[in-house]
Amino acid sequence: MKDDKLSTHEKTILDAAITDLVIANRILARENIIDNFGHVSVRHPLRDDRYLLSRSRSPANVTRTDIMEFTLDGELIGDDPRMPYSERHIHGAIYKDRPEVNAVTHHHARSILPFTMQSISLRPMFHMAAVIGKEVPTWESQDEFGDTNMLVDSMEMGHSLSRTLGQNTVALLRGHGCICVGPNVKAVCFVSMGLRDNAALIQQTMQLGAVTYLTDGEIEKTGSMLLGDMALARTWDYWTARAGFSGL
Repeated sequence: MKDDKLSTHEKTILDAAITDLVIANRILARENIIDNFGHVSVRHPLRDDRYLLSRSRSPANVTRTDIMEFTLDGELIGDDPRMPYSERHIHGAIYKDRPEVNAVTHHHARSILPFTMQSISLRPMFHMAAVIGKEVPTWESQDEFGDTNMLVDSMEMGHSLSRTLGQNTVALLRGHGCICVGPNVKAVCFVSMGLRDNAALIQQTMQLGAVTYLTDGEIEKTGSMLLGDMALARTWDYWTARAGFSGL
C-alpha cells in the first residue's frame, strides 16, 4: 500500500504504528531482551494481511527507514533491495494462524534458554509475569525437520512453530530462544520482559527450594490487569524514557 494512495488519516495511523515499532526495537534492545539478533513486528494497522518488520538489522540501530512491509507469506511489498530477516516467517505464520495477534517478538534472552532444554515449568511464579499465561510449550524442530541451522526460515517451519504455540502467549524453541505474541506492540514488550524475569526468578528460587507458581485464577486476573490500558501506558512511558525517547 503506497503512501500516496492513503488518506491523511490513514497516513497518521500508519506513521504511529511505524514509530511504535521503532521504539519497541530500541526498548527491547535497551532492556537486554533482543541483542544483535532477534526481532519484533506489528500487523499492518490498515491491512490485516500484511505486517511491518525491520530489514535485517540489529534492533538497537533500527530507524523508521528500516521498516519493511510484508505479506503474511513473507513476500516483500515493493522493490527494496535490502536484506530482510530470514526468520520473518515466524511472524507471517503467526499472523495467519492467530487473527487476534497484532505483535510478535522472537528473542534469545539468556535467562530463558535453560528452560528450552529442560522439563522445568516456566509458568508464572510472580505477579508481573502473569502476562505470559498459564502454559509455555516448547517447539522441537527435530520432530519435523531433523538437523537444521536452527533458524525458522520457511513458512513450513513457521506454521509448525505456530502450531506448538497454539492459543498460548509464549512458546520456547529448543536450544534457540522463544516467541511472544500480544494484541499490540506494548503488550508484547511486556510479555517479553515478563518471560525473561520469570525465568531468572525461577532459577534463583530453585536454589532455595521448591517453586510456588501462581494459580490459574491469579494468572488470568493479574494478566488482564497488567495488559490493560492504564498499566500499559505507565510501563510504555517508563521503557521509552529508558530507551532515550523521553519527552517525545
